[in-house]
Amino acid sequence: MTNRKGNVLKAVVVATTALLCLPVAHGQSDGAPVYSVGDSDIESRLTVLERQVKNRAEMQHRLQQQIDNMQLELDELRGAVEVHTNQLQKVLDRQRELYLEIDKRVEALKETAVVPAGAGGSVTVPATNTPTQASTTTATTTPAMSGLSESEAYEKAVNLILKSREYDKAIPEFQAFIARFPDSSYAPNAHYWLGQLLFNKQQWQDAAAQFDVVANKFSDSAKRPDALLKLGVIAEKTGDVAKAKQLFQQVINDYPNSSARKLAEARL
Repeated sequence: MTNRKGNVLKAVVVATTALLCLPVAHGQSDGAPVYSVGDSDIESRLTVLERQVKNRAEMQHRLQQQIDNMQLELDELRGAVEVHTNQLQKVLDRQRELYLEIDKRVEALKETAVVPAGAGGSVTVPATNTPTQASTTTATTTPAMSGLSESEAYEKAVNLILKSREYDKAIPEFQAFIARFPDSSYAPNAHYWLGQLLFNKQQWQDAAAQFDVVANKFSDSAKRPDALLKLGVIAEKTGDVAKAKQLFQQVINDYPNSSARKLAEARL
C-alpha cells in the first residue's frame, strides 16, 4: 500500500514538472525575451553613435570657422603688404625720375653754355667762372647753414635740386652739410647727391670720390647699389672697361633685386 502511494506521488510530481516546463520551452522556441534584449542594445549603440557624429560635426564646423577667419586675416595682411609694396615702388620710381630729370636738365644747360668762338672753335662760358662761383657760394651759404639743424640743412640742400633746381648752388650746400655733419644719417644721401651733381658736370674724379664714400664707408646704405653703378659708368667713360664690367657685375651679384641691377645688366 505504501509503495503504491509512493508511485502515485512520483507520477504527480513528474506530471507537474512536465506542465511547468512546457511554457519555458515554448518561450525559448519563440525567442521573444532574447530579441527584446537585443533591440535595446542596438538602440543604445545607435544613440551613442549619433551623439559622436553630432559632436564631430560640431567640431568640424568650429574648425572651419577658425580656418575661414585665418584666411580672412591672411588676405588682409597680403593686401596691406601689396599696398606698402606699391607705395615703396612709387617712391623708388619717383626718385629715379628725379635723377633722370637732373641729368636731362644739366645736359641742356651744358648745351646752351657752349658759345661759338669763330674758326678757332668753341668756348664754354661757365668753365672760367665755376671755381669762383663755387667758392663765393660756399662762403655765403655756410654761415647761413650754421644756424640750421641737421634735417633743416639737408632739406635746404635737397630743395635746391628738387624745387628751385639751382644745381650749382646745391653743390656747396651739400659740401657744407657733409663738412658739418659727417656722420649724419643723411650723410650717405648727401654724398650721393653731391656725386650726382658732379657727375652731371662731368667732373668724373670728384664724382667718383663721393660715390666711393657711399660704397665703402656707408656699405649698409640703400644708395650703395646706385653708387656702385655710377662708379662703373665713370670707369666706362674714362676708358677703364675692365673695372666698369667688374663694378656692373658686383651690382648684379650683390643686389639682384635692385633697380640698379637692370641698369648694370644693360651695360654689360
